[in-house]
Amino acid sequence: MRIVVVGASSGLGRSIGLALAGQGARVALLARRRGRLEKAAAEAGGNAIPVVCDVTDAASCQGAVTEAADLLGGFDGLVYATGIWAAAPIDRTDADTWARLFATNVTGAALVTAAALPHLAESAGAAVYLSSVSASMGPPWPLIGAYAASKAALDKMVEAWRIEHPAVGFTRLSIGDCLGGEGHSATGIITGADPEVLDRAVTEWTRLGYHTGNFIDVEHLVEITASVLRCGKSSSIPSITLVPRVPATPARQLTEN
Repeated sequence: MRIVVVGASSGLGRSIGLALAGQGARVALLARRRGRLEKAAAEAGGNAIPVVCDVTDAASCQGAVTEAADLLGGFDGLVYATGIWAAAPIDRTDADTWARLFATNVTGAALVTAAALPHLAESAGAAVYLSSVSASMGPPWPLIGAYAASKAALDKMVEAWRIEHPAVGFTRLSIGDCLGGEGHSATGIITGADPEVLDRAVTEWTRLGYHTGNFIDVEHLVEITASVLRCGKSSSIPSITLVPRVPATPARQLTEN
């Protein structure tokens, strides 16, 4: 496979890109930070190439996707793992925060997809977009309403691409709490969050049962992503939701037995 992974300099995108390269895929790693991309490509070995891309800039998206296609000889899959996060009461979320969230989480995905579409159509390929259970399962989580709204918009956008371009497999992959790997591969989405707001948010999520203290293994996320990309030309998977399994308490186990 020839895969373009966007958001590959850190976090889950980096984990996915390195794992796919380790499985034998040829991977273009796209993100803003060249230094981190080069380190990731070196760690992945000869199967990965770094390509600088700023998803908030249309020309950068087009140029990066074209460069990736040239270097890979076309591509069969796209993974959009780029995402930013903000924690604040929704009435205190300012215009700049709304704009940043949508520019990266929604518009960036649209720009990258538009640039990638001719290559995906030619190969009858697949595209996977990392979304969040905070947008797709039940009501939005308290204190991250703007982030959830941007991910809900991403979900609807993926559906629109699927309807208008059925020759390509478009998949929304909604995930719950996932820590990522080690070092730069560790999930850093909450970096920079106001500690007081974050503490309030986690307390409320725990009270509501949204956050259980359990996490998805990043290896499982990689496995699911790779499986979707390998579906081939005959099938596609519109959506997948991946959440941590909550261990049964002794009382539950007794009831289940």
